[in-house]
Amino acid sequence: MEILTQIGLTLLTSLLSIAALFLLAKLMGTKQVSQMTMFDYVVGITIGSIAAELATELEQPAKPLTALIVYAFTALGISLLTNKSIKARTLVTGKPLVLLENGVIYRENLLKARLDLNEFLTYCRIGGWFDLNQLQTAVLEHNGVVSFLPKETDRPATPTDLDLNPKQSLVQTPFVIDGKLLSDNIRQAGKEEAWVHRSLLRQGYRDEKEVFLAVWDGGERLSVFPMDPKKAKKEG
Repeated sequence: MEILTQIGLTLLTSLLSIAALFLLAKLMGTKQVSQMTMFDYVVGITIGSIAAELATELEQPAKPLTALIVYAFTALGISLLTNKSIKARTLVTGKPLVLLENGVIYRENLLKARLDLNEFLTYCRIGGWFDLNQLQTAVLEHNGVVSFLPKETDRPATPTDLDLNPKQSLVQTPFVIDGKLLSDNIRQAGKEEAWVHRSLLRQGYRDEKEVFLAVWDGGERLSVFPMDPKKAKKEG
């Protein structure tokens, strides 16, 4: 009986831990790992550890829960402070470091960033730059990502360079997902379900249930991906 009681309490504290983490994450905002500063990373690890303790603390769950809330609100307060104060932002998140510029690699900045030359070259290759002579500037951002500015002669040509005026592409809007019409998307796009059915029929689909995905790019045609891969091969 005691074992069942402990299992039940562990289940409850685990659910409480998950709920607390979810609410605090929504409160603190969402960031990808690559966008995190060192402070974000440390706070995230700490909050995760406290949440794990909360899930298994059966006698006094209020203690880790309190610590969890304190850490979350402290992180939120520092985030608001860094948004308003440049000095606080520099102190907490750091500032970008120029690693390369005008053909010069700044050794002292590599030391400040705790990067050796091999790691820097690895970042360059990951960014698609195998020839350092093609780079004008390389900057280590505060979140650990290296940004690159190529020389004008080595950057990709743009339509402006070629005196072209291409039509602006629009974000594709899903009209059908998993064989189901998305009525809200269709209506917001200014279309009707009948138009979608006609577009599907022209491409050989009698029913939306035959469609895995259909997206609209603002023109008069849907891009359709069939539910059955064999149909796509036949059409190709």
